[in-house]
Amino acid sequence: MLAPGTSTCGFAVEAHEAIDELDADAFVMRHAASGARLLYLACDDENKAFAIAFKTPPADDTGTFHILEHSVLCGSKKFPVKEPFVDLIKSSMQTFLNAMTYPDKTVYPVASTNEQDLINLMDVYMDAVLNPAIWHKRAIFEQEGWHLELDVPEGGAPRDGSLRYNGVVFNEMKGALSDPLDVLDNAIMRELFPDTAYAFESGGNPRAIPSLTYEAFLDNHARHYNLPNSYIVLYGDFADVRRELAFLDERYLCDEARSDSASWRVPPEGSSSMPRHDGACSPNPLARQQPVVCELARERMATTPDNALAGMAYVLGDACDTKRIIAADVLFEALLGSNEAPVKKAIIAAGLGGNVLSYTSNACLQPYELIILQNAKPDAARAFRQTIEDECRALVDAGIPRDRLEAVISSNEYALRQRDYGTADGVVLACEALTTWLYDDDAATLALKAADIFSELREALAGDYFERLLSELVLESNHCALVELIPTLVDEDGAAGTEAASSDADRDEADATPASLEAAELAALKSSLSDDELEGVLRDVDELRAAQEAEDTPEAKATLPRLHVSDIGSVRQEPPLIVETRTPVPCLVHHLPTRRLAYALTYFDLSHVSYAELPYVKVLARLMQQLATKRRSASELDSYIASNLGFLSFTTEVFQQGNWRLARPVLLVSAGALSEKVDALADIPREVWAETRFEDTDRMRDVLTQLKIGMEQTFITAGHQAALARSLSYVSPAAVVSEQLGGVDFYRFLRDLVEHFDERKDDLVAKLRELQERIFTSSGTVVSFTGSEADLRRYWDAAGDLGLSPRIAPAKELYVPAPEPRREAFVIPSDVCYLAQATDPRALGIAIDGSWGVAANALSYDYLWNEIRVKGGAYGCGFRAVVDRQLAFYTYRDPAIDPSLERIARSGAWLGSFEPAPEAFEGFIVSSVSSHDAPVKPFALTKRRNAEYFSQRPVDFRDKVRSEMLSTTPERLRELGETVSRVAREAPRCVFGGREIIEASSADWNVVDLLG
Repeated sequence: MLAPGTSTCGFAVEAHEAIDELDADAFVMRHAASGARLLYLACDDENKAFAIAFKTPPADDTGTFHILEHSVLCGSKKFPVKEPFVDLIKSSMQTFLNAMTYPDKTVYPVASTNEQDLINLMDVYMDAVLNPAIWHKRAIFEQEGWHLELDVPEGGAPRDGSLRYNGVVFNEMKGALSDPLDVLDNAIMRELFPDTAYAFESGGNPRAIPSLTYEAFLDNHARHYNLPNSYIVLYGDFADVRRELAFLDERYLCDEARSDSASWRVPPEGSSSMPRHDGACSPNPLARQQPVVCELARERMATTPDNALAGMAYVLGDACDTKRIIAADVLFEALLGSNEAPVKKAIIAAGLGGNVLSYTSNACLQPYELIILQNAKPDAARAFRQTIEDECRALVDAGIPRDRLEAVISSNEYALRQRDYGTADGVVLACEALTTWLYDDDAATLALKAADIFSELREALAGDYFERLLSELVLESNHCALVELIPTLVDEDGAAGTEAASSDADRDEADATPASLEAAELAALKSSLSDDELEGVLRDVDELRAAQEAEDTPEAKATLPRLHVSDIGSVRQEPPLIVETRTPVPCLVHHLPTRRLAYALTYFDLSHVSYAELPYVKVLARLMQQLATKRRSASELDSYIASNLGFLSFTTEVFQQGNWRLARPVLLVSAGALSEKVDALADIPREVWAETRFEDTDRMRDVLTQLKIGMEQTFITAGHQAALARSLSYVSPAAVVSEQLGGVDFYRFLRDLVEHFDERKDDLVAKLRELQERIFTSSGTVVSFTGSEADLRRYWDAAGDLGLSPRIAPAKELYVPAPEPRREAFVIPSDVCYLAQATDPRALGIAIDGSWGVAANALSYDYLWNEIRVKGGAYGCGFRAVVDRQLAFYTYRDPAIDPSLERIARSGAWLGSFEPAPEAFEGFIVSSVSSHDAPVKPFALTKRRNAEYFSQRPVDFRDKVRSEMLSTTPERLRELGETVSRVAREAPRCVFGGREIIEASSADWNVVDLLG
């Protein structure tokens, strides 16, 4: 049907090949009339996917392509509604729906298990990118990009007000560039690729975004969002892919469709200053950078001293030299991937900083390796580079340890078989294909074929291939950069960042934060505006608000494709969970298809551990597999684990059972292995939990310092998660326990432990040994196994009794302090905030069922989206409803606190008067049930089923929730309005954010300098 040299539905088939590691057939095509490229990956996956991408190299820091990514999804010619993107989230069976801006491309992927739904999604996305409403609605650019607002005090004149910028992308990037790692990576790219598009911030720098004009915005769309510059991917199990190909041809790619698109892109009459394009315009160039060497560049940032960084980057070669790039990734993972990796170990031993990270950046024309020193000591950058290169030279001379290289290759081969990408496979593979296809039309599948390369690399272990590669990439590099990120904020003790200013003038410049620079710019702008111009700002905002608040017409809403409840299908059947009691400890058996993999999870009961000991349990879990055992050194253990297991982790979890005031914490040991290595799945975790030695306190200090740095990074980049957990702990005993095991309370414990490590290390060692003996016993322990029946037998044959005996140490009582509201606002170095209001419904006497899932869908993507994201400019927001667990509001990268609180307070009234059209309400049902039914990979499904078992959920729990969703009515949601108002009124609040934002709030906060 799709033989090379033939044509179908306007597409010429250029190539066909089987990709064994994906169990897929790849067909490369080109649309004859439009020039659009297409890659079809045919495979047996019901979770089908579609993506269209455009090559979009930036020419400045205004973020035009990031703003376009947002804006084109705000209505189009065929679908003239304000938010088709959100309408699809509310009404489709999508399993993925989003868009992403990369440094040189923009990708629009969708996925669904329903073929008609995928075609509907394709229709909306194709019309969005080719015929967006941006050409006729300037308000979209202002909403998603930037606009001016004037805050006038009550009773005051416009001249009395203060100007500010607002816009979704503007605020998103304020949050993104509050992350020191993001700032460092941008600085590295500027130094590595100064003469190319990669020197610019593709997401947009808030200092530059307001210089982007509407005219330039449209010009960039016309020059880049055209079919000769496009890349289309289809993935999955289609009944007959000619249906999808014919749809694309007839609706969007044929001559008539392209003619309609060109006419749509002409701005309205009277807009003579606007660009007019016929679709044949040249996109921005994407050139290779000639080799450059940056000996040392310094980047200043308004952040805390602990966020000092140094980054050393080496360009690896060309993106299409996939063997070299994959080999380099293996090489650097072997040298830097763990504390026992030789280069990372040397850097830590040199005492230059607190942690070392590294990653291979392959989403660009010339991939590079970035090695990062976190919590860097003053002036450590040059010594950091010297240490890297000295250790690499020694490894080239003496030889790289083969066990480390072999271990990394084995881990990659495990990942190839597992194929657990954390999201729809087709979406990930579409983006992966573009890492070569974007740069060479003949390389559409090049990035998808790794199995043979790993076989070649395994054979190369016998020679000096890796030593020669290391010498070329590091010791002989003529394309590299060293960058130091210097904090300029002052800590609690008055100590400046890592580079002190030498004069008052220098200090003023150093202390100029982005917020203060922006304030000065706006003050100058305001003084330059006349009173009439200030009035104009107010009028413009009123017009924008009117556009945002206007309802879509019934005719516009009718254009959207709709699914019906009848399209959902029946309940997805799962093999039953078997509770085997004839084994040495109870075993939860999951016979799930795993592609010849096996998973063993061991749950150790912590109900006998006192509340004060819980932080030590978290430390114990973190130190496991980082230290030597009785049989192996830490280095030997590290390589041994990676060679024989796909993964091994020690974590903690907390389950709530029937009585919500009780919590069951566990220490969970999770491991996965190839079926042929099931013996290791039993032996290695047992060696680690039973034989770990705690004598090496220097190594322990390093690990705990790294944990502390990682937590601080999470507070800055994902503060909404921390705020949700913290606010829930004000009412839920289980959340109080979770805070001790990994939240703010644990962070405070950890910070004190690290700061006073020398004084406390002996007591720490004693406590860890005692907990090791008390926790790793057979008392209350449960094992979970996922895999074939034969592998299950082999596992227990190897495991025996797991070396576990009943606990003989006296138990301690887990007494959990009563939760109490604290109204905490945690200060973090950020230009945005993360707000949460959360409660356990049972704390308020509220019983919730499946209808709350539909209510959460409506509140999140109808009311809150429009009020907090569209009008307020926050990057994200939502309402969560977890049956018998949580009711919560949250915002993400929010520019202010009080406006969001006010809008949350009105959410119940909105729901109480909710009167959706029948077809719109059916869409809420469809999307809610579809989300509930979304396919889950075996390991994630195992974790979910185990959690339901430990939480004592009824066997039919999920089916009952699903049935309640299906039977939800608009009347039922309106009944919930008063309860939502009560949650908004009574649920405790927590916020993580910048000091200026917190101080601007009129709410009564207990302000805490978390990282000071």
